[in-house]
Amino acid sequence: QVQLVESGGRLVQAGGSLRLSCAASGRTFSSLAMGWFRQAPGKEREFVAAISRRGYIPSYADSVKDRFTISRDNTKNTVYLQMNSLKPEDTAVYYCAGDSSSLGWSQSRYSSHKSYDAWGQGTQVTVSS
Repeated sequence: QVQLVESGGRLVQAGGSLRLSCAASGRTFSSLAMGWFRQAPGKEREFVAAISRRGYIPSYADSVKDRFTISRDNTKNTVYLQMNSLKPEDTAVYYCAGDSSSLGWSQSRYSSHKSYDAWGQGTQVTVSS
């Protein structure tokens, strides 16, 4: 069973940067496709970014493309989300997710929260205007 723990969320001014981290345990990290999702108050959980098991293939939601970067370090069992040029509309709880299946990489698959079987508790990101 996979355990995921996010960190790095805080209050930041618009235009600022943050790096979120998600530490995994309980399973070989390199066997997990990883993703980041977010949920703002009153809204549904939405896809932010995902990365393939070896880290070669990232994908992004259009709303964060060119501002956010997902990466992973399989030696540290950690996935990161570097967020630059933050906007107030980026305010949300950010969740890390992992998929332990052996299914091949598909951008459409990993943009859906239904494709993940492990979730962290979330970390709050608040962007002030």
